[in-house]
Amino acid sequence: MEYYEFVETSVFTREMKTLLSDDEYKEFQTFLIENPEAGDLIVGTGGCRKVRWSRQGTGKSSGVRAIYYFYNPAGRLYMLIIYPKSEKDSLTAAEKNQLKAVVAGFKGEGG
Repeated sequence: MEYYEFVETSVFTREMKTLLSDDEYKEFQTFLIENPEAGDLIVGTGGCRKVRWSRQGTGKSSGVRAIYYFYNPAGRLYMLIIYPKSEKDSLTAAEKNQLKAVVAGFKGEGG
């Protein structure tokens, strides 16, 4: 297994704590380490991916969606947004533009 650094936004951390237990999040992180490009690419975000994850006792349709950016040269997984599927299905154009700007900042800093 390769080593990757997880970098969380404050928004991600706050929401993740209400949506996933510590064990669920560790399982999710392990999944991403093994499959860092698992999520669907989101057009117009500069390379962000959306991955569907089921919570314990639920299926993917009632699980969470996590938006992340995998910067391979730096070995970093940027955890940007997490939300319940029931709350939102797709990102708005404005949200995609915000993510694109954030990703550009990561790339400018060398990841």
